[in-house]
Amino acid sequence: MTSTPAPSVAPAEAEIDALIAAQLHLEGPLLPIFHALQEAYCHVPQAALSRIAEALNLTRAEVHGVMSFYHDFRSAPAGRHVLKICRAEACQSMGGAALADRLLAKLGLDWHGTTPDGKVTVEPVYCLGLCACAPAAMVDNKVRGRLDDAACDALIAEVRA
Repeated sequence: MTSTPAPSVAPAEAEIDALIAAQLHLEGPLLPIFHALQEAYCHVPQAALSRIAEALNLTRAEVHGVMSFYHDFRSAPAGRHVLKICRAEACQSMGGAALADRLLAKLGLDWHGTTPDGKVTVEPVYCLGLCACAPAAMVDNKVRGRLDDAACDALIAEVRA
């Protein structure tokens, strides 16, 4: 199973500026900048938003708006394992909403929450392409279909191990 690399404590402004500068030659560099920062720090540091805005001649609100629009960009590091649960109609029609509620309750989390030990982050996703195998989830980029309570218990045990 793939795990997320440990994030650095506090990125230096010079490191952030270097990551931004490396993407400026691209057409439409904002998303590549977000990707580079998230790859380096496992999230997009809050301190980077004003530096991105300045480099791209945008307002901080514009930068924040784009970042918050895309669910895969994080403002804080995720847990070691990321569990994404499908919230699309096919999965909901097969009991996915109730299953997700039970799974969240077992972990003691809300959506986008991370367990206190930092092992698991739970996020909603709006289609994994497994509609015929609903309900579905993804753990560390590995998709799982036909989930039920027993399969969710196995997922929880797997990510807590």
